[in-house]
Amino acid sequence: MGDDVAAILLTLVTENSELREQLAGAQDMLMETAIDAGQLHARIQGLEAERDAWRAEAARREARGALTA
Repeated sequence: MGDDVAAILLTLVTENSELREQLAGAQDMLMETAIDAGQLHARIQGLEAERDAWRAEAARREARGALTA
């Protein structure tokens, strides 16, 4: 029975180690994804600000055109 217990413990320790490695890999991927998402969010905010500036400029030009017409 002692050999059976030792074999089961060895199996559990090995599986635990493999699962910890998988968890570490998943955590690394999650961090990379979070960083990418943050960068994309910042880029989107920049594009939205640029879009808003273009819209404001178009509105100013349209208003000037309406005044001169």
